[in-house]
Amino acid sequence: MCFCVKKLHISVECSTFVPQNKQKMMKIRKVYVCFIMCVMASFALAQDARNTLPDLQTAEEDFFDPTRNDKPKQEYQFTTPWRFEIGYAQLNHRTQDTSAIYLHGLRVGATVDFVLPYNFSIQTGALATFTYGQNNQHWPSMDAESAQINILQHNILQLQLTFPLRAYYNITLWKELRMFIFAGPQLQVGLTNYDVINNETSELTTQWIEQQGISTQSEERYLSKELYRTNIQFGLGGGIEWDRYRLQASYDFGLNNILRTPILQNQKINEWGWMCTFSYRL
Repeated sequence: MCFCVKKLHISVECSTFVPQNKQKMMKIRKVYVCFIMCVMASFALAQDARNTLPDLQTAEEDFFDPTRNDKPKQEYQFTTPWRFEIGYAQLNHRTQDTSAIYLHGLRVGATVDFVLPYNFSIQTGALATFTYGQNNQHWPSMDAESAQINILQHNILQLQLTFPLRAYYNITLWKELRMFIFAGPQLQVGLTNYDVINNETSELTTQWIEQQGISTQSEERYLSKELYRTNIQFGLGGGIEWDRYRLQASYDFGLNNILRTPILQNQKINEWGWMCTFSYRL
């Protein structure tokens, strides 16, 4: 009887010893896992901090300034910079009935930009365009004994004032180097358009040409009511800008008919233009 009780007592003690060892092992595992996770988290944070810290050799000039975060950030300011503009202009009198007349010359003037937020700006100004062009009209000879082609040569001198209204969008490429695109209408007002005619036709041919309503004498085309003075165009263009210097090009589409006195039925003339100019910000 005594032996049985002692054996039972030993078995009870053994049964209680095993769960206690398991609990201790589980606690040790938990501590070990937590330690591993803390080490891994610390390594990840250190690596992230290393990647975000700037290279001291390439850091900004104010990196070591302790008050750099207290400096006010650069905010938008409304400005109106003025520019002097000069360059090449090519005008094209387009018509469906006669050959196009190309005028080449100089464009010069001043513009002002109204700087807006988000890299936008509005430009307007006044520019003068001096152009010259030549056009040869070939007419069959009216002389019965001659089959030659007679030539009526037009030498056109034109002076216009242009008032653009265009929207610009600027894209910074590197430091002071920028690219920009623009679009918008412009109004052209003709000051003079003088046609110096060199008549190389025969007398009979000259009479026949004049009977068709075509002048064979030099004339001012605005005063003779041949052309309208006003012309509306819509232009597209772009260019590059470095500091104060800007180089741009544009193409302008004539929207209205500038022919005031047509010779043929439904005859129209539209003036288109191509510009390449250089400007300097004052």
